[in-house]
Amino acid sequence: MMLYTALKHIHLTTVALTITLFLLRSALMLWHPKALNWRWLRIVPHIVDSILLVSAIGLMLVIHQYPLVNHWLTAKVMGVLIYILLGTIALKRGRTKRTRVLAMFGALLSLGYLIAVARTHSPALGLF
Repeated sequence: MMLYTALKHIHLTTVALTITLFLLRSALMLWHPKALNWRWLRIVPHIVDSILLVSAIGLMLVIHQYPLVNHWLTAKVMGVLIYILLGTIALKRGRTKRTRVLAMFGALLSLGYLIAVARTHSPALGLF
């Protein structure tokens, strides 16, 4: 039980940090794009996201629920992949500011979906 609690706290802390860093980098992309080249902004998000992934895998193993077996975890994995894709378009790969802004909103929507799935343990968010 103590391992579960520690992993959950680490996971939730890194979720908050990754969202905060995404919002910060999104704001900088809009108003001060050169700041995205700051060394710490190129390193820290990768460290945070790595800890987030390791804690997610640890939680999955501790609670014995797995993607492709438990539908809510499959939905979370798919949501994470969508978030990563849209996030890279928003912060790096989008050719126009409009494309980047649309991708940023899509990434934020996918984050909202991920949080809702995590809370409800339902890919349909408890609606069905």
